[in-house]
Amino acid sequence: MPEFKKPHALTDAPLHYCPGCTHGIIHRLVAEVIDEMGIEGQTVGVAPVGCSVMAYDYFACDMIEAAHGRAPAVATGVKRANPDTFVFTYQGDGDLAAIGTAEIVHAATRGENITVIFVNNTTYGMTGGQMAPTTLPGQVTQTTPYGRSTDTEGFPIRVCEMLSTLSGVALAERVTVADPANIRKAKAAIRKGFEFQKNKQGFSIIEVLSTCPTNWGKSPVEAIQWLKDNMIPYYPLGVYKEGAIR
Repeated sequence: MPEFKKPHALTDAPLHYCPGCTHGIIHRLVAEVIDEMGIEGQTVGVAPVGCSVMAYDYFACDMIEAAHGRAPAVATGVKRANPDTFVFTYQGDGDLAAIGTAEIVHAATRGENITVIFVNNTTYGMTGGQMAPTTLPGQVTQTTPYGRSTDTEGFPIRVCEMLSTLSGVALAERVTVADPANIRKAKAAIRKGFEFQKNKQGFSIIEVLSTCPTNWGKSPVEAIQWLKDNMIPYYPLGVYKEGAIR
């Protein structure tokens, strides 16, 4: 039976995330895929601005810190200059779907051969729990104390559905890490995203529904249940697009 241990592609730096946050699980899955594919020395990750701003401390592969929302542009430059390098971005909903909306849309429509890990927890975690582009209708945040109103704040952005309409996208899949079965599916999706890049199939995005117990005002267990009861119905899991564009 294989030994269960920390992936080599993760450093020994203690994670700074709040108790119950699922960033740590997602980090581990990305690192396990890098280990299993044997590509640590060929991989460059691009860290965002947000809760995972210090991802460069946690992954043992080469990492670059990007300006807020600009990770896809940085990843594009790295990949075009080094086409045999595995390049991934690791972004939250504020970084990718607010300030970085233009960056992600244009990288996707160009079919950049990169892998995007998009962590959606429906809130701005780092800055104190304000409304995000993915905040659910009726969801209470620091800036929507009576719940998000679609009359005044509009509707949440469904990123996978939106990007799946673009010709340059080879893979758009939404997963979660809310329980062991879904963690296994999430890892398989992340592996698929890296394999698509290896085979030069085009742009891949794996959206991971995640929790934010601190800003949601819930215990870790309550947060997982809230995700299942509220996020998954609004953001259904599954593959939204799959197929090589080249």
